[in-house]
Amino acid sequence: MKESADLFKILSVDKRIEIIELLKKEPMSVNSLADKLGITQSAVSQHLRVLKAAGLVIDNRQGYWIYYSLNKHALEKCRQRLNRICTCGCLGGQVSKNKKKKI
Repeated sequence: MKESADLFKILSVDKRIEIIELLKKEPMSVNSLADKLGITQSAVSQHLRVLKAAGLVIDNRQGYWIYYSLNKHALEKCRQRLNRICTCGCLGGQVSKNKKKKI
């Protein structure tokens, strides 16, 4: 259970979610992420350090640059863990048979 709590703690920061959203599209450098997010390179590096320590992000050095990308295997494990926690019957925003959509 602590593992799930740690995951929620890591993902409770909006900028980390935004970093994950950006990295879903393509690998990016700290400079590119900082430009897109409108925050300092130092702040991006700190968020990436946390995400990398959690195994959610991996890095790849290409010359002088380091490009960050998502660890899709780790994210899939997180999704499975969250699915075990969420037992409300919702699937991807779908409404369960017992609940009616509000118009």
